[in-house]
Amino acid sequence: MEQTENINWIVKAFQDGGATMIFIAITGVLTFALIIERFTQLSKLSVDKQDFVDKLFGMLLRGELRQAVTFCDSKPIPLSNTLKSGLVQVLNKRPDEEIQVAMDGAVLKETPRLEGWTSFLAIFGNVATLMGLLGTIIGLIKSFSAVNQADAAQKAELLSLGISHALNCTAFGLVIAIPAIVFFGYFQVRIGRAINDMTESSMNMMNLVVSNRDKMKYN
Repeated sequence: MEQTENINWIVKAFQDGGATMIFIAITGVLTFALIIERFTQLSKLSVDKQDFVDKLFGMLLRGELRQAVTFCDSKPIPLSNTLKSGLVQVLNKRPDEEIQVAMDGAVLKETPRLEGWTSFLAIFGNVATLMGLLGTIIGLIKSFSAVNQADAAQKAELLSLGISHALNCTAFGLVIAIPAIVFFGYFQVRIGRAINDMTESSMNMMNLVVSNRDKMKYN
């Protein structure tokens, strides 16, 4: 019974907010769809870094260059693609500088895959807040206009009701904006860590290759 009343209250508050609520709702749908998409994509593009590099570096210590490239191909994610770009240069017997440049270039290429549309969460958060304020201002304008045309006995009641309805827009806008901004920050941290993992692993692999050149098997 209480749950039904809460749902009815939310529906009524949405209806009272006016046409602006429709745009806030659209922003909300886009926001939560993007949050789900980012969770899904980042999960697909992630791997246990320590386990991955331990296996890969073990192959390099045994000189198994081609097996290492095949291992990277089996997990086509930003980290493996970055390290593979360096391994291909090692196989081609390129200088150390070219190996590192290839991996640095791969990091730049893979970063947009990690970022995706994440920046739009911050945009949606700001837009939802602003639309909520816009709906509130429009509601207040209508409320004061109605009060001016009402008799003295009804003015206080109409003004109170109008302000209550107008603030619904701000409330709904914040309900969308807060998760959007929180998840934007969360995804930024995850993306930053993934980029750091690529950079750190590429440097570690470079050092490993340089110190074990004599063990490498090119066939």
